[in-house]
Amino acid sequence: MNYQPRLEDIQFILEKVLHVPQRLAELPAFSEVDADLIHQVLDEAGKFVANEIAPLNRVGDEVGAQFNQGQVTMPPGFKDAYQSFWQAGWASLTTATEDGGQALPAVLDSVLYEWLSAANHGWTMGPGLLHGAYECIKHHASEALQAQYLSKVGTGEWLATMCLTEPHAGSDLGLARTKATPQADGSYLIEGSKIFISGGEHDLSDNIVHLVLARLPDAPAGPKGLSLFLVPKFYPDGDKESWVRSAVHCDRIEEKMGIHASPTCVMRFDNAKAWLLGEVGRGLNAMFVMMNAARLHVALQGVGLLDAAWQKAHAYAQERRQMRAPKPAGIKGEATDFIIEHPAMRRILDTQRAWIDGSRVLAYETGLALDIAKHHPDVAKRESAQRWCALITPILKSACSEQGFQGASECLQVFGGHGYVSEWGIEQNVRDARIAMIYEGTNEIQAIDLLMRKVLGDGAQALSAMLDELSTTLNPLDAHHAQVLTLLTTLRHVTDEAKQVQAQPTGNITLSWIAGDYLRLAALALLAWSWTRIEAAQDSSARWSAPAKALRAWVLPEFEMRLAIIRATFQTHG
Repeated sequence: MNYQPRLEDIQFILEKVLHVPQRLAELPAFSEVDADLIHQVLDEAGKFVANEIAPLNRVGDEVGAQFNQGQVTMPPGFKDAYQSFWQAGWASLTTATEDGGQALPAVLDSVLYEWLSAANHGWTMGPGLLHGAYECIKHHASEALQAQYLSKVGTGEWLATMCLTEPHAGSDLGLARTKATPQADGSYLIEGSKIFISGGEHDLSDNIVHLVLARLPDAPAGPKGLSLFLVPKFYPDGDKESWVRSAVHCDRIEEKMGIHASPTCVMRFDNAKAWLLGEVGRGLNAMFVMMNAARLHVALQGVGLLDAAWQKAHAYAQERRQMRAPKPAGIKGEATDFIIEHPAMRRILDTQRAWIDGSRVLAYETGLALDIAKHHPDVAKRESAQRWCALITPILKSACSEQGFQGASECLQVFGGHGYVSEWGIEQNVRDARIAMIYEGTNEIQAIDLLMRKVLGDGAQALSAMLDELSTTLNPLDAHHAQVLTLLTTLRHVTDEAKQVQAQPTGNITLSWIAGDYLRLAALALLAWSWTRIEAAQDSSARWSAPAKALRAWVLPEFEMRLAIIRATFQTHG
């Protein structure tokens, strides 16, 4: 079955849980974005995803991107779908109007990319970096470069890449050796190779804009020696009437576990013409604009891929009969029952639903926080939103991508042996989801970034302020709220303990052992908080009450396990 966006669930979270229309009304830039407009935009987005993108998922996996003598051909239907996508304005949903976009809120873009990833992860890799590339060019490119490239990337007419990784420099970008040689006309020549470049070559768009980290001849070693350059596949030849093919070559595409439709390229730059973005030696600073946007999208990929797997498993469980399900004494059932009536299967489905719904609340809140941080007239609210984004982004990237994979594997279990064969499509969900735990900064790096930089970097002041804000939304007289208050308080105490450990000679080593556990601790506390928001907004229908019960019975107990690991490590190594 193809993925189907379910607007009613999204509307409930946006309108009833997060009160997005009312909060957007506080932002002058979105004064005309009301509930009706949000519904209209997302209704059309859902139709486009369901009708144009989801049906291409299987052919994308089975045929994949094809490489032939430096050229990459995308799977059947992909190019037409992408041309429809950018021409209809979906690629430029949040792009400024002066750059050819619709200037709509980032929170709507969050929903769109969750749906796209759920429907067809491989296809979505194509436009997945557009928003980050647009912001990078807008904030760091010269006026001349913006005139040539900003609107093309901002509208999605031209696609973009992020060229960071080299064979010897993966997570440690400071080892990058790609060279940039200055030219008399102010341009540069780029020489070197980059690997794992998503969409480095394809036939979706007429041009590809590569953003490349490289090192000037006199640059110091390490990260501070890296600068960022714009290297187009085609660039104008003086009068702009003719275009020159750049000396950028795709040497091959990788054979991968999943996302077969996305060409993961080995790119060779043979003195390719380039232009500097931002300041010399501050390439990583400029690139982080792009990487942070990409990390939120990866979190949304995790949510979407888990929802896609859940939809398949839930539909299968409602039509497949196997054995008798246990029933109360004295009640006699059929000779066989639907799988969904078996408690073990119900547990799997309800648990994944708890993750999907709770993660959506956190992800959409983050999308809204991006809007608030950029547009709110109140400085304090802008600062609060920026603090939320800084702390939550690594948590969401790691927790949602991990659950996207682990949860998809659980959903495959619902199918039994049928899940392991390709007929039902669930095994593709598992294969596709695995990469999200690795790219855009591995989950281990996200954990270290969270604990060592985002939390302990300022003595936990930002975290403390965020926890204070979350606590004010909770009623200690409500049993469920009281439980979440306890989780938040425990997180605060563990953070204080981490500060003490950090002050010891081997403190940073000890903290690195448990950074992943600390991130999970924070993720579980936030997930529990998100469900207090859901329950405050809904009635006692089974749609929401069943996953709420699953959260408390089978998800939150992990909190105590992670807490025990952290404190045992502190005692042993601290």
